[in-house]
Amino acid sequence: MAIGVISGYLFPAIADFWESLKPSEDSTTNLPIAMGLILMMYPPLAKVKYEKLGDIFRNYKVLSLSLIQNWVIGPVLMFALAIVFFKLFPGENNANLPYMYGIIMIGLARCIAMVIVWNDLAKGDTQYAAGLVAFNSIFQVLFFSVYAWFFIAILPGWFGVATNTAVENITIGQIAESVLIYLGIPFAAGFLTRFILIRTKSKTWYEQKFIPKISPITLIALLFTIVVMFSLKGEYIVKIPMDVVLIAIPLLIYFVVMFFISFFMGKKVGANYKQTVTLSFTAASNNFELAIAVAIVIFGMNSGEAFAAVIGPLVEVPVMIALVNLALRLRKQF
Repeated sequence: MAIGVISGYLFPAIADFWESLKPSEDSTTNLPIAMGLILMMYPPLAKVKYEKLGDIFRNYKVLSLSLIQNWVIGPVLMFALAIVFFKLFPGENNANLPYMYGIIMIGLARCIAMVIVWNDLAKGDTQYAAGLVAFNSIFQVLFFSVYAWFFIAILPGWFGVATNTAVENITIGQIAESVLIYLGIPFAAGFLTRFILIRTKSKTWYEQKFIPKISPITLIALLFTIVVMFSLKGEYIVKIPMDVVLIAIPLLIYFVVMFFISFFMGKKVGANYKQTVTLSFTAASNNFELAIAVAIVIFGMNSGEAFAAVIGPLVEVPVMIALVNLALRLRKQF
């Protein structure tokens, strides 16, 4: 993040270089970022034990809790925070409106990758995390486009928020296309890789030989994508730090509130610590890769929506590390 911001600020030509790497003049797709996002999400989705989904579906209580946390409470809470902060700080001529849409989009993209890392650090249930990741992956492929269209193009108008031209022209098909590219491709690749290689080789070979070989791809692609994204926005982050703070505050509130709500909901329904912490991190963290990708495709790389989506990992990473430590303390307390 620091390398990206500093390089983008000191050498603005870097942003022009990344901008030039598009298939055509009219395209909003940046090929290096597109490849980075797809490669980043492939190994986690190849690690998911899809055959274990049955275990998740058999535990109706915890599955229902996860559904409510991820697809009702999470999106609604982030939407409410975005609307409240926009109403409080609209900016001159509604200049902060794009930030509101970017924040809403982060809330809609449920975590399917980094949650595995947070869950592992907090001593959560690995198998359960894998099952919930698989479930959220399928749910996002099927329903994210509908959610995004409703929460971005329809719902803000009910609260008196004036939409701009870009929002008015959003269609479900447009969002679905970006979801299929940035989530559907790695999801299909991960599923097919697991399905084919376990049958042609063995489960032991797949998990002990193949997975360790492809795992570094996530880290390399993640670091590359973050450097590129922050170098694109480096000049803005340095020049408008208060905008960064304005975006960061609702995100910070969201991550902390979602974690506590989910943790105590899990405890209330009788889930053990491992299941509770898995539910909490699955609900509290977000798939910022997908949020960034959809924001770029719909609104453009230089949009305020994309800028807000980029601030997501800047806030999420340190907050999640703090919540890991908090979870371990709560385990001792309860």
